[in-house]
Amino acid sequence: MNDKHFTHDEVSLMSIYNAAGTREGLIAALTEMRGYLDAEEAELRELTDSALAKLRDITDAEYAALDLTPDFDL
Repeated sequence: MNDKHFTHDEVSLMSIYNAAGTREGLIAALTEMRGYLDAEEAELRELTDSALAKLRDITDAEYAALDLTPDFDL
């Protein structure tokens, strides 16, 4: 995959599921969450698949450089 740039929506999704704080942990969390999606959640499935593909294609160092701080008010 040549496009390693994450979209705003992908970064937002990853920031929610980044509890482990590692690339492999995030991949595992997103993969688990994807298993709970039903047919009506096709858009979220596509977003998750896109983020997972990019995460699998980057190094741990590239992951560490990502700013996965949520940009929404809690």
